[in-house]
Amino acid sequence: MNDVKTIILEQINNFGIIRRISKYEEKATYQSHYLGLIWQFLNPAIQIGIYYLVFGLGVNQGRKADGVPYIVWMLIGIIAWFFINSSILGGSNSIYRQVGMVSKMKFPVSILPLVNITSNFVSYRAMMILLMGTMFGFGISPTIYWLQYIYYFICMIAFLFAFGVLNSTITVLVRDYHIMLQSILRLLFYISGPIWNFKTMFRGTSHRWFIRLLELNPIYYIIDGFRDSFLSKGWFWEKGTQTIFFWLVVMFLLIVGSHIHMKFRARFVDFI
Repeated sequence: MNDVKTIILEQINNFGIIRRISKYEEKATYQSHYLGLIWQFLNPAIQIGIYYLVFGLGVNQGRKADGVPYIVWMLIGIIAWFFINSSILGGSNSIYRQVGMVSKMKFPVSILPLVNITSNFVSYRAMMILLMGTMFGFGISPTIYWLQYIYYFICMIAFLFAFGVLNSTITVLVRDYHIMLQSILRLLFYISGPIWNFKTMFRGTSHRWFIRLLELNPIYYIIDGFRDSFLSKGWFWEKGTQTIFFWLVVMFLLIVGSHIHMKFRARFVDFI
């Protein structure tokens, strides 16, 4: 637990540095492009359009999901997925990619996964504005359930940070891990719920075991929680088992990731 405490204190004590580096990365990524930061909104918007044509109009044939238009239901999940996916992949490669800079500057490398998460907020905020506009356009009004979005947002950041510390360390030690993680995320896209409504697809009691299995997926828990919030379906404490399991997974990832990180970080440059 001392390793966890050290890692968390490093994030708090270096919060200013995290913000400055993340802003620099935002500008540096698209500085050579004519549209600049607009691509952070335009790129996911194009992908959303493609997914809606294929799954919304094609597979789903324009039917509603959970009583709302499919585009609204999909947007809630896929916007969260884009942020989670980019944060996991970027966080996994954050130390390996920036270790040269870190070796010349005095700040802990443990902040780099959080730097990556922070730099993804620009795109996430823009997409959330699109989501709000779409929901209001379809007549979906705010309710008291929307307040628990804050809880699920904290869940998302906690999971991404804990997973990022673990992934970024393993990527330095085993370079093939990052490539393997990319393949795993491609699979998780289809079983984490951003485009498929599994509760409708497997409504029969004989397939209830499959839903129970999916609910163990932390990403599914977050995406389903966002839908519970914006579509006013229920409170997070009504998912007692899922909630406890989710936080146990986060604590496990944070404890293991912090321990491995503290054990090897003095030798990161040697491994690379």
